[in-house]
Amino acid sequence: MDCDIQSPGIHVLFGFDETLERTLNDYLWGTRTIKEVAHDITDRVAMSTPVANGGSLHLVPSSMRPGDIARILRDGYDVEALSDGMRQLSDELDLDFLFVDTHPGLNEETLLSITMSDVLLLILRPDRQDYQGTAVTVDIARKLEVPALFLVANKVPAGLANLREQLDSAYGAETIAVLPLSEDVVVNASGGLFSLLQPAHPWSEQVRGIADRLHREARA
Repeated sequence: MDCDIQSPGIHVLFGFDETLERTLNDYLWGTRTIKEVAHDITDRVAMSTPVANGGSLHLVPSSMRPGDIARILRDGYDVEALSDGMRQLSDELDLDFLFVDTHPGLNEETLLSITMSDVLLLILRPDRQDYQGTAVTVDIARKLEVPALFLVANKVPAGLANLREQLDSAYGAETIAVLPLSEDVVVNASGGLFSLLQPAHPWSEQVRGIADRLHREARA
């Protein structure tokens, strides 16, 4: 079982739109429990591939309504409530994995997520700005003593040799995937989970490598 929290961009992949009821915002504003805003999306995924061993997949989406987004930006939210909600959800749904998809950069939410994480997965492009931002995040994660930290290189053009080795050396962390810059992924345009729609694609193979590495880390 797993769960993804705070990821507005994922709504479209699972068929949600702005009319979605029961969002993370409702929990943060105290109008619903954390379990009430966790949507069971197992059947949506099972349409493309079976969910192994009777497992389940839940999504805790944040609101896409402009007014709700503006309210969060204006008033903020209780970070302790978010922390408590993640722990409570993990217990109540008996989760094997809980994934938190944060916004880029460092803010209060990101720092909270880093502090709570058993594994931190940093996604970066082969770009100097990303390199600098990743260096800061890696340094903070080590000061916060995150147990495990991995890198994923994204949108990597063909012909960029030895990138994995360069990243490993620069950050002192394991690069567990190099996702190629793929026109096929772009053309998919969030029309579905690409790795399920085209499982033999090189991009999909790298994604499965990420899953395998995280699963081994969880069992270690």
